[in-house]
Amino acid sequence: MKANPIVGQGTSLHQWQTSSHMAELAPISVEQLVPEGHRAVIIAPHPDDEVLGCGGLLQGLAALGRAIQLISVTDGSASHPGSRRWSVERLSVVRPQESAQALHRLGLPLHRLKWLRAGFTDSQVAAREAQLAAFIERHLKPRDVVFTTWREDGHCDHEAVGHASASAALAVGATLYELPVWTWHWATPEDSQVPWHRARKLPLSCQVVARKRHAIHAFASQLEGDPQIGLPPVLAPYVVERLLQPFEVVFV
Repeated sequence: MKANPIVGQGTSLHQWQTSSHMAELAPISVEQLVPEGHRAVIIAPHPDDEVLGCGGLLQGLAALGRAIQLISVTDGSASHPGSRRWSVERLSVVRPQESAQALHRLGLPLHRLKWLRAGFTDSQVAAREAQLAAFIERHLKPRDVVFTTWREDGHCDHEAVGHASASAALAVGATLYELPVWTWHWATPEDSQVPWHRARKLPLSCQVVARKRHAIHAFASQLEGDPQIGLPPVLAPYVVERLLQPFEVVFV
């Protein structure tokens, strides 16, 4: 993976929408991904990745009554470096609250959702990847279906969480699916660095996409930068729009 590929405005939504390659991806259903009697375990590097990567899938899982375990690896408090407006202290409190609000907006039954906060340091996960793998392994069962960020997603935390989740799933015999999040920014529809042969498309209805959009807008801190220090928002409008296509992609 190239050194920080998350620069500029990235690949346009139009390129993704007009790609015949993307149109031809084989579809997959929520039932196929998480069969009855299995639990879905969503492992998010930061509070918001669970919605950005699989907000549609989460709605489908809730509709089917599947058991869901969410693991938030970090509190996301390093998203605005150097900002007084969005200090580390403020973000450490606000970002998990935003996640809870977003999950509520998706219609997830929060009283039945198991939610673990792993307490790793935002942007420093790679340094403790082995400890994270051991942590995840302790909370997995063989029949679990794990969803996490792709191991080559282009963000250091996303990649470390992907690797740790993969080794934990392998150790217990759980199924692993990977989600592209920042891949939509730096990659292109024909990019050979992306394992498109492993990609499956989960179709989303207009209603599900609308709910996902509403949920993403719960992440006020990420939709706002800090103009005083020239910091742009993490989730600029063009980033959000790329994540609101009428499908989500999983690497099988």
